[in-house]
Amino acid sequence: MVQLYDGERLDYLLAENNMHIIQSSEVFAFSLDAVLLAHFAYVPVKRGKILDLCTGNGVIPLLLSRRTNASMTGVEIQERLADMAKRSVELNGLENRLTMIHGDLKEMKEVLGHSTFDVVTCNPPYFPTPAKTEHNQNEHLTIARHEVYSTLEDVMKACKLHVRPGGKVAMVHRPGRLVDIMTLFRQHKIEPKRLQFVYPKHGRDANMILIEGIRDGRAALTILPPLYIYNDDNTYTTEAEGIIYGKP
Repeated sequence: MVQLYDGERLDYLLAENNMHIIQSSEVFAFSLDAVLLAHFAYVPVKRGKILDLCTGNGVIPLLLSRRTNASMTGVEIQERLADMAKRSVELNGLENRLTMIHGDLKEMKEVLGHSTFDVVTCNPPYFPTPAKTEHNQNEHLTIARHEVYSTLEDVMKACKLHVRPGGKVAMVHRPGRLVDIMTLFRQHKIEPKRLQFVYPKHGRDANMILIEGIRDGRAALTILPPLYIYNDDNTYTTEAEGIIYGKP
């Protein structure tokens, strides 16, 4: 049995597959954005190499393990989160396919190599600067949510460095950063190919975007149909329920 430390809990990742993940409300617990990104990203089915930057507790590689037999690597700068990810991998018996690394995404060239991954996914910090109140309350959450150790441009440089030519980069972020993301994608030779806006419900503004680009790709962007999460009665939409609960 994998050890749990103070403040940690064991949650179902996907009940139908009996997968579990180690979480902590004091340190990190995954949210809907990670689940949506894992569903959105195109991944090779039988083999290949996938890199997940800002992996947190490893939720995206764990979710992707249902869809692909590719080998996957997660990189996380917070040591406690990286350790949680490693223990979750062990808990689910995926050590032969998933590797979790404690390190800075800006310093991974010697570890991961150049242009070696077929797919790079990332759920990066959303906010440029930390709010002082949050920073004072919880350092772990501040680092996860704010660009304390890596900016959006740092993330894009790492994506370009590690994805192979013709490989895909998939990201979840906030709509307010869309112009920045599109600009940085092109600056780093990653051509935006698919974009989807996520809405909490009909009549509300989008609160997430899912975007995927191809390194050295040709210009041709597809805007996917909008994804709505809740019905008017606050139940999940059919599409959202299928994604969240891992149903076809």
